[in-house]
Amino acid sequence: MKHKIIKTARVSLLTALVLSNLSFNTVTDDINEPPLITIKGFTFKDFNKNGKLDPWEDTRLSVNTRIDAIIKEMTNAEKAELLIGTGMPGIEVLTGPIGDSKKGLVPGAAGGTAAFERFGIPATVVADGPAGLRIQPTRDNDTKTYYATAFPVGTALASTWNKALLEEVGKAMGNEVKEYGVDVLLAPALNIHRNPLNGRNFEYYSEDPLISGKTAAAIVNGIQSQGVGTSIKHFAVNNEETNRLTINAHVSERAIRELYLKGFEITVKESQPWTVMSSYNKLNGEYTSARKDLLTEVLRNEWGFKGIVMTDWFGGFPGFESIRDGSNSEVVKQMIAGNDLLMPGIPVQKKALLEALNSGKLSQEVANTNTKRILEYIFRTPTFAKYKYSDKPNLTKNAEVTRNAAAEGIVLLKNTNSALPFADKQKEVAVFGVTSYAWITGGTGSGSVNNKHTVSLLEGLNAAGYKLDKELVDLYKPYADKEVLAEKERRKEKGVMALPERLPELKLDDAFIAKKAASSEIAFVTLGRNSGEFNDRVVDNDFNLATEELEMLDKISTAFHAKGKKVVVILNIGGVIETASWKDKADAILLAWQPGQEGGHSVADVVSGKINPSGKLTMTFPVKYADTPSAKNFPGIPVDNPKEVTYEEGVYVGYRYFSTFNIKPSYEFGYGNSYTTFDYSNVKVNAPVFKDKLTVSVTVKNTGKTSGKEVVQVYLAAPSKSIDKPKEELKAFGKTKELKPEESQTLTFALSPKDLASFLENKSAWIAEAGTYKVLVGASSLNIKQTAEFTVANEITVEKVKKAFELDNKFTELKP
Repeated sequence: MKHKIIKTARVSLLTALVLSNLSFNTVTDDINEPPLITIKGFTFKDFNKNGKLDPWEDTRLSVNTRIDAIIKEMTNAEKAELLIGTGMPGIEVLTGPIGDSKKGLVPGAAGGTAAFERFGIPATVVADGPAGLRIQPTRDNDTKTYYATAFPVGTALASTWNKALLEEVGKAMGNEVKEYGVDVLLAPALNIHRNPLNGRNFEYYSEDPLISGKTAAAIVNGIQSQGVGTSIKHFAVNNEETNRLTINAHVSERAIRELYLKGFEITVKESQPWTVMSSYNKLNGEYTSARKDLLTEVLRNEWGFKGIVMTDWFGGFPGFESIRDGSNSEVVKQMIAGNDLLMPGIPVQKKALLEALNSGKLSQEVANTNTKRILEYIFRTPTFAKYKYSDKPNLTKNAEVTRNAAAEGIVLLKNTNSALPFADKQKEVAVFGVTSYAWITGGTGSGSVNNKHTVSLLEGLNAAGYKLDKELVDLYKPYADKEVLAEKERRKEKGVMALPERLPELKLDDAFIAKKAASSEIAFVTLGRNSGEFNDRVVDNDFNLATEELEMLDKISTAFHAKGKKVVVILNIGGVIETASWKDKADAILLAWQPGQEGGHSVADVVSGKINPSGKLTMTFPVKYADTPSAKNFPGIPVDNPKEVTYEEGVYVGYRYFSTFNIKPSYEFGYGNSYTTFDYSNVKVNAPVFKDKLTVSVTVKNTGKTSGKEVVQVYLAAPSKSIDKPKEELKAFGKTKELKPEESQTLTFALSPKDLASFLENKSAWIAEAGTYKVLVGASSLNIKQTAEFTVANEITVEKVKKAFELDNKFTELKP
C-alpha cells in the first residue's frame, strides 16, 4: 500500500486564500465531538475549537500539506509526546514503578502513540504478535469475549514454502487486528536461525534469508491488505534471548549483509511494511536502535523504506535493573539514527527528549523528520479513519485458514514401508506421550496468543473417527491435566520471565505396553517441546531427548515391532531437536511443529491421508548439537553471564556450512517426504550467457498414486576466485499446485544480477564474478535432481554501498 503525497502550494499561501474567500457557518455537534465548520457546502471539524479552519482540518488538502501544518504548529513538548510511546499497562512487573502508563484503548495491547485533540490526531494501538493477535480475551464488567485465533508458529508457516497460502494467513490475521481495533500488528518476526537453541526460533522462519524474506513479505502483504499495518522485527542480528538487552554481537559486514539483513531487505522491497522494529542487542559495540548506518543508510537510503522505525520495548536500556535505577536510553542518539518512536515509552525518556529539544542538543530538523513519519503513519490507520471495528472478526473462517496452513506446514521426516497414511478407523489406535493430551499450540511470551481452545491430538483423532484405546486415554488424560496445572503454577511462581519446561512422561511398565501392542494396530507417540521469550533453550533434556523419553520410545518400539505393528512419532515442537539417535525406533516421523489452535485436526488430516504432507524443512537438523557451526559461540562469553558473542562462522550458517564442509546432517535443509513421488525433468536456462537476468525452468511430474504438491528448490554454485563462497545457496523456490497422479507442471524461476552476487567488503559492493555458474534444481539441499550451467562473461558490480558496521573487535572468520 503506497502512500500518495500530492505536492501543493505552501501552507501559508493556501490558508490565506481559503480564509479570505470563504464564509463560515459554525455548528456544534455532539458534546464530545469538536464543533463543525461549514464552508460553501463543505463540512470540517474544528478540532482546536478556534472558530476558523486550520490547514490540518481541511480535508481537501493533501496529507503532506496537513502534516506539515501540524508540525509547524507543534510545541517541543508535543513533539516529545509523539516521539515517545504511551507506555504499557502491567509492564511495572519487570521494571518497577516508572511513571504513568496510559491505559490502552484495547486491553492487552502492547502500547501505542499519543493523541492530540487540537490537531484531530487520535491515539493509535499496536499489539503482538507473530502467531496472531495478542490481546486480553476477557475484560472487567464485560460479558463479551475477545479471543483471537492462534495460528501456526513461524517455523510451521515457513515450512509450507507456499507464498499464496501465507498471504491468506496474513489476511486472516489482519482481519482480527482490524476488527479488534488495533492499528499495527507487531509481526512478523524474521531473524535468522543462527543456532537451534534460540528460545524464540519458533517465531522465526529459517536459517536462510531468502525463505525468511519471502515468507515475511507474503504475510505482510496479507495483513496490510486489510488496511492495518505490520512491524517487521527484530532489526537486526537479534539471534538469542540470553542477555538480549545488552549482548554485543561481533559480526562481519559481509555476514550482516548476506545473511542477517537480506530477509529484511526482501520484505521491505516486496511488501513495504508500515513499521520496522529495531532490536535490543548491540551490533559491533553499538545498540542497533542507535545505529544510523543500519536505520538510515541501509534501511531508508539503500532499500527505500518509507515507514517508521520503533524500538523494541525498552530498546537501548542496559537491562531492566537500569530502568528501576532511573537510567535512560540514549534518546538523542536513537532519534538521530532514524529511530522515530521509543517504545513502550517512559517519562524519563520524554523528559530527556524535551530537554534535548529545548537546548538544541536534538535539532528541530531531526525531530520534525521523525514527527512527520509518525504522523504519516497515523494518517494511514483505521483509528484515524474512525473505522467502526466490530469486535467480531471471522473466527470460524480463520480457524479453517489455520487448520489448512498447519497441515501444509507438517513435514513427513520418515515413512518406512508406507506406515502413513493410516486410514483404518475400525482397528484400535494407541496414543502415547503426555503431549498427545496436553498439546502445545505455540511458544510463550509476546509470540503467544489468547485463543479460546486448542484441539489436541486426542481430540483431532477422535473427531476424525479413529477408535482410540480407552484405557490409555483414561490413564493419560487426568495425568496430563494435572501436569499442565503444575506447570502453570510453576510459571506463575517464577514470574513473567519463566521458561516453559517439558512435562514429565507417564511411567508405563513393559507388560502394560505389551498388552497395548497386542490389542492396538498402531502406536502414535507425541514428543513435545516448548520455549519462549527471555531465555534460550538448553542441550540436555531439551535439544536432546530426556532419558525417560528415550526409554518410553524404546519400550513402545520394541513391543509394537515384536507384534509386527507400526510406531509413528509426532513432534509437537517449535524448533530443532536431536533426531539421529532415535529415529530408527519409529516407522514414521511426522513433524507437526506447534501448529496453532486447530493442530490436532491438522495432524489427523495428514495421518488419515485426507491431506498429503508437502512441508519441507527451512533449517538443518544436525546429527548432534556440536555439529552446529555456532555451537562454540553461543550464547557468548563469559559463559556464566554472556556480555558478547562472536559470529566466527561468518556466512557459513545452516546448510551453507553443512554442505560446504561436508558435515552429514540428520535431516538436511529443504527435506520433506510425501505420500507420492515426483520426477524432475527438462531443467533449462533460457540463455548460456547471463545478461541482465536469466530464467530457469523445470518440469515436475507426479509419478505416484496419490495427489500431492512438491516444493522445488533452485540453488546456485558460484565461482569463488575473489572471495570464498558456500558450496550452494538457495536463490529461488516454488511450490507446484496439487498434482494428480501422472500430472505435470512446469515452473519457471527468474535470477537477477543480485542473486549471483556476494558482498565484497574491500569494494563495499555486491559483485557477481565472471565465470561459470551451476544451477542445481532439487527436492532438498542434498537431493539435487538436475543441473544446468551458464556463464558471466565479465564481472558485474551490481550495487555499490557505503561502508557500514565497522568491527569493534577483530576476529578470524571461518573459511573452507
